Amino acid sequence: MVKQILILLNNILLKMTWLENTINHILLNWIQMNEETLLFKSLSFFIYDVIKIFILLSVLIYISSYIQSYFTPERTKAILSKVSGIKANIIGALLGTITPFCSCSSIPIFIGFTKAGLPVGVTFSFLISSPLVDIASVILLASIFGWKIAIAYVVVGLVIAIIGGTLISVFKMDKYVADFITDTKNVGQIEYEELTKKQRHHYAFDQVKEIVQRVWIYILIGVSIGAIIHGYIPTDYIQAILGDNNPFSVLLATIVGIPMYADIFGTLPIAEALVLKGVGIGTVLAFMMAVTALSLPSIILLKKVVKKQLLFTFIGIVTAGIILTGYLFNIYEYLFI
Repeated sequence: MVKQILILLNNILLKMTWLENTINHILLNWIQMNEETLLFKSLSFFIYDVIKIFILLSVLIYISSYIQSYFTPERTKAILSKVSGIKANIIGALLGTITPFCSCSSIPIFIGFTKAGLPVGVTFSFLISSPLVDIASVILLASIFGWKIAIAYVVVGLVIAIIGGTLISVFKMDKYVADFITDTKNVGQIEYEELTKKQRHHYAFDQVKEIVQRVWIYILIGVSIGAIIHGYIPTDYIQAILGDNNPFSVLLATIVGIPMYADIFGTLPIAEALVLKGVGIGTVLAFMMAVTALSLPSIILLKKVVKKQLLFTFIGIVTAGIILTGYLFNIYEYLFI
């Protein structure tokens, strides 16, 4: 009975099956569209996903931002400055999960942490984790893939961030940070202002407005691409390119994802459409990770603050982690799902 209740709540609150049924009812009975047409499938997917994502996004950003209000950049610096070694990398990666930043907007925070004198390996753990994993993305992933895959994705994302930052520390890559950043070292005692509950609610609400204004266009683009894939591109064609029969599907998905620029919210509709077309979960997750953690604009920005040795090390570590993750998820899906 408990399991059935949880499934029911998941369908109502996350998958929003009631919303999908309502939209289909309107399209079929009010507008009198033909259920078998490609236009119906695409339009139904588009309307449902746009409304669902914006509802979930607004609620989840509000919650995650309220939590984040306890971890200002100043307080985060203070926390990270008190630990060292792999423990610092773990904390850096975990702190990245409560910051709903895309890869580009994470870089100024990375610069601030590095200027504050934090080890480069620790700041890279944050830089990898921040766009790759956050509280809102976990819930949205669960609405599409289920909780097991969503939690596994978070764990893998954190592992990539921790290992990536640790390797950068082991390789002693601090010397490859741009000189204008390392010129300003320790900032002394870090102070932060304690917010009231009312101020935290105002902050969370402002974050919802700011992030929605920033990502709405990418969500619409992502949902549009997903709707086209879902309605108009034949399943056989997609499976021939990204299906299990292609041993290079994960590699191809990673390469395709890198030139794109979007956060995880913009890539989810595309991922959902690919899953519905029978593409392996590992291949889809590799695409999502490449878009969020290795987007070309973020690499260009990062190139301005680190030297090529560190940049290529970062790209190599994250790319290897994404590809390995993709193949492991595909193997798991083949054996157990």
